[in-house]
Amino acid sequence: MNGLLPPSATPVTFVVTDIETDGHSPLRNSMLSFASVAVGYDGTVHDTFQSVLERRPDRKPDPLTMQWWEGFPEAYAAATRDPRPAKAEMNRYADWVEGLPHDKVFCAAPIMFDGPWMDHYLDHFANARALGGPFSGRQLFRGGGVCLYTMAGTLRGQDYLNWGMQRAPAEWYGNIPHSHKAIDDARGFANVLVKLFQLTAQLPEIANTEGAYS
Repeated sequence: MNGLLPPSATPVTFVVTDIETDGHSPLRNSMLSFASVAVGYDGTVHDTFQSVLERRPDRKPDPLTMQWWEGFPEAYAAATRDPRPAKAEMNRYADWVEGLPHDKVFCAAPIMFDGPWMDHYLDHFANARALGGPFSGRQLFRGGGVCLYTMAGTLRGQDYLNWGMQRAPAEWYGNIPHSHKAIDDARGFANVLVKLFQLTAQLPEIANTEGAYS
């Protein structure tokens, strides 16, 4: 693992995901597109996935969000071109995640936005979730996921108001511009995650031999 973690560390595949939507709520609006980059601690990219979804007939676009999209016509075209049925695509995605090596962990920036969308769509269309837990259905991921926004902010030694992902150096993204095209943004975030693992490897290891709570 290039010295990023102790040799005894269990391999994990982080599924770094970015989504594009026509609003702010999965209960009122539609997810337009999403993309994931499956990456290991050492930066090995196992695979990528991207999809454009048909809008849900029971949802409506948010006017302010659609006004925001007017500033990014090329990205909006990419997010809406050749859409496919959400049920088929979310099941195709679940199959893809299950085919990845090692334990899988969902990752997004911030997880508070992308996570609920992916969780809702996976739950509604594929009998799965974006987190792991004691529930029925397809267990795609382990744990509660990684919030790249939080991880990047704290490891850069910043106070909360300076945690924004735009404050991370461009070279951390592999100089991939944040274009609002899902696959571009997912690739950039995956590069940031690997950089953060490099910083984490420099910290002293702190571990509790017994659970702090049951």
